[in-house]
Amino acid sequence: MQNPVEILIQKLNPNAQIPAYAHPGDAGADLVSTIDCEIPPLTRAMIPTGLAIALPAGYAAFVHPRSGLAAKQGVTTLNAPGTIDAGYRGEIQVILYNSDPETKASIKRGDRIAQLVIQEVAKARFIEAERLPGSDRGQGGFGSTGVGSVGVGSTKLGAGADVAPKPTPEKRPTRAA
Repeated sequence: MQNPVEILIQKLNPNAQIPAYAHPGDAGADLVSTIDCEIPPLTRAMIPTGLAIALPAGYAAFVHPRSGLAAKQGVTTLNAPGTIDAGYRGEIQVILYNSDPETKASIKRGDRIAQLVIQEVAKARFIEAERLPGSDRGQGGFGSTGVGSVGVGSTKLGAGADVAPKPTPEKRPTRAA
């Protein structure tokens, strides 16, 4: 195991909790809400953690959803993973989205709401090219290797195929004016 990366952290709120790993070997440290919040169906809320961090140069932090929160309440993070750059010094906030169409989600102060993953990141130098070298994959993407049996939609996608099934008329999403 490599040596842990030291991350400076500042509590901006007395209710803030320092991120912690639930189990040895976990990649993500838990981020915790500093407020009570109810999120109505199909809406989002910005949840404060009361924390700010200083990452070393060459590192970034990524805010990932918690699978238990998604499974139990239908709550996930938007902009996932959220990227925290090494130069950012503001409060870490998590955009939670309640995907349940009927039931509000309840977040309490002290609830684990997301996971923070710290990663070393490479700095790229982008070079414009007239043509890219070939590869086995080529331009295949968006399901080009098949999606297998996932319960809905097509199992084989090719050029011009639908990526997702079309909604039936009785389930067609509505748009706000």
